[in-house]
Amino acid sequence: MALEWVVLGYAAGAEAIMVLLLTIPGLDGLRKGLLAVTRNLLKPFMSVVPFCLFLLMDIYWKYETRPSCEGESCSPTEHLRHQKSIMKSQRNALLIGAALIFYWLLYSVTHLVVKIEQLNQRVERLKSKE
Repeated sequence: MALEWVVLGYAAGAEAIMVLLLTIPGLDGLRKGLLAVTRNLLKPFMSVVPFCLFLLMDIYWKYETRPSCEGESCSPTEHLRHQKSIMKSQRNALLIGAALIFYWLLYSVTHLVVKIEQLNQRVERLKSKE
C-alpha cells in the first residue's frame, strides 16, 4: 500500500513546484511556457481529488477496524505498533490535505495568471488603438 502514497507525494510535489514557478516574479519568459503546460495538466491532475478521497476512506476504515490498545491489555510491543500506526495515519492525512490544497492553489493561480495575461493584452490593444 506504499505505492499510492509515493504517487500522491510526487503529485503534490509537482503541484507545489508549478505553483512556486508561476508565482515567482521575474520569470516572464518561463511563465508563458509553464502556463501552457500547467493548463494542459490541470485536467489530469484533477484525478488527485478522487484518489485523495479514496485514500481518506482507506485511512478511516483502518482507523475503525484497528484493534484498540488501552491500559494493560496489550504488551509494550503492541502498544508501540499501535502508536506507529496512528502516526502513519496522521502523516498520510497531512499528505492528502497538502495534495488537495496544492491542487486548489495551482488551479486558482493558473486562472489568475491567465486572466492577468488577457487583461494585459487588452491594455496593449487599447494603447495601440490610441
